[in-house]
Amino acid sequence: MNKILDPLDRALAAVENGLIVAIVTLMVGFAFIQIVLRLWQAQFLWGDIVLRHLVLWVGFIGASLATRDDKHIGINILQRLMKGRWKHLTRALVHIATIVVCLVLVSASYDFVMSEKEFGTVLFDEVPAWMFQIIIPIGFGLIALRLLINTLREIAAIFNPLPDVEEEVA
Repeated sequence: MNKILDPLDRALAAVENGLIVAIVTLMVGFAFIQIVLRLWQAQFLWGDIVLRHLVLWVGFIGASLATRDDKHIGINILQRLMKGRWKHLTRALVHIATIVVCLVLVSASYDFVMSEKEFGTVLFDEVPAWMFQIIIPIGFGLIALRLLINTLREIAAIFNPLPDVEEEVA
């Protein structure tokens, strides 16, 4: 199972890491330009709007990467009490429930973005809002994909258990 999932997971992580580096670099550079321009009482009127929407992109891509490493926000007290196969089964079930929630959010956010496109909402100049908002359904989709990969790993661990290694708490 890992022979199939690992290359896909690594490729997706490489793309996500590259996007985050590019977007954050763009944000820092653009924010710097905005600050310099303000010193001369000039600025791009749409600059802050673009920066806010780029934060949304970084947030969703970062959430996908956090899900990859199981570092996302979660309530896992029950999982900490379980060992072996039960722990993997519980984690798989929680992942499946979260996938369902993410897919509902993909659908709802896709409908929202398409309604923004249909109504012709514009962020600035002639740039449509949906072009920046499309990350919302894509982000939830990426999180669902990461959870699916994690679920398949948990299911594989149920049938091929490895010895439990105690996690260090920092």
